[in-house]
Amino acid sequence: MSPEFLTIGMFVTLIVFIVLGLPLAYSLAGTALIFGLLENGFNVDGLLGFFINNAWGTMNNFVLVAVPLFILMAQLLDRAKISDALFEALYVVMGRIKGGLGLAVIFVCVILAATTGIVGASVVGMTLLAGPKLLEKGYNKKMAAGLICSGGSLGILIPPSIMLVVFGGLTGLKETSVGALFAAAIAPGMLLALLYMGYVFVVCQVKPTYGPAISAEEASTYSSQQKMWMVIKSMVPPLVLIFAVMGTILGGVATPSEAAGVGVLGAAILALARGNLNWQVIFDSCKATLRTTSMVMILVLFGNLFSATFLFVGGGDVITDLLIGGNLPPGVVLSIMLLAVFVLGMFIDWVAILLVCLPVYMPVSMELGFDPLWFSMLICIVMQTSFLTPPFGYSLFYFAGAAPVGTYRMIEIYKGVTPFIILQALGTLLCILFPALITYIPSIVFG
Repeated sequence: MSPEFLTIGMFVTLIVFIVLGLPLAYSLAGTALIFGLLENGFNVDGLLGFFINNAWGTMNNFVLVAVPLFILMAQLLDRAKISDALFEALYVVMGRIKGGLGLAVIFVCVILAATTGIVGASVVGMTLLAGPKLLEKGYNKKMAAGLICSGGSLGILIPPSIMLVVFGGLTGLKETSVGALFAAAIAPGMLLALLYMGYVFVVCQVKPTYGPAISAEEASTYSSQQKMWMVIKSMVPPLVLIFAVMGTILGGVATPSEAAGVGVLGAAILALARGNLNWQVIFDSCKATLRTTSMVMILVLFGNLFSATFLFVGGGDVITDLLIGGNLPPGVVLSIMLLAVFVLGMFIDWVAILLVCLPVYMPVSMELGFDPLWFSMLICIVMQTSFLTPPFGYSLFYFAGAAPVGTYRMIEIYKGVTPFIILQALGTLLCILFPALITYIPSIVFG
């Protein structure tokens, strides 16, 4: 069979399996099995050997050791409830500003992103903690939904991020090592957070009813000294942990796996200091870590089988010839690839996008002369949007599930996140036009 037929057939079969409701991991493995047999003439022994070698190479990637450690760190921090104290402090400090509570939500989401790196924990936590207060203070429902969903989604981009660890492990390139990706993601992550905060601030100044300030009486409950102490006490511990993890990686003191171990120890100390560390918390954290890690690893394993089979049948060459052989300008090719990632994000999660697109996109980007780190970070920024884009944005379902029953209709949540999706597109455009937003920090840290 021709490579063109097999390439189209693999994508169509994968889509059919997903639409039928089969688990993504089994859809990837089943597609790889069917088309691997078609390509090698139904030589079962040969294909089995091919799959075994690929699986061994995947599981022998020591970068992936950081995945369960970062997940365990996130689970411990989630149970330590560090966001509660921080939000309470910012609530009384920023509440007198129009839109101040919204700004506080995004700020806390940034801190959670830099400590936990798990979107579900951030969105659910902020929905339970800040959602009722925002509505109680008269915030516009759609804006409240949008800022919690978008702020919580920063956890997949701002390091330490599980997505960046998996991305670096899959590429195997020095230019896109986990440390380099962590450094490159700092500025884009902060840029998106500032765009969100700027939007909330401006809208609430123009339309004060969208984000009214709290009353003077409520704000005066604490003295200036008390407010300052509340902020310091709630911010210092997570900031110390952030610098301990990121500083050891960017400073070249530790590998990502070693830094993740430092993060687990720091998270346990924080939980202990807040009186939230006991055997039940440890058991629940380890159980959740095992479940999440197993899900990620089986997706990585079967996704690599799909990618290897796709390249085996000649799919990589077909896509490369299609994108490059048409003599399209590099900017147009880049736009096509990013648009494809955006559209895929409406229907499947970031793991599937990575495993399907990365083996095809990286050779094309290198053929076009793109900086590998810059191109990789653009893909990651667009993949973050997959948590917000209807109909299957995970953050939207996290929010809807955690919000009080009957408070929101899905259409209200969809409308609420739309401005933030546009802001993400603006952030991506800025990173395209000004590559230094991505490359400057890595160049300073790693030379």
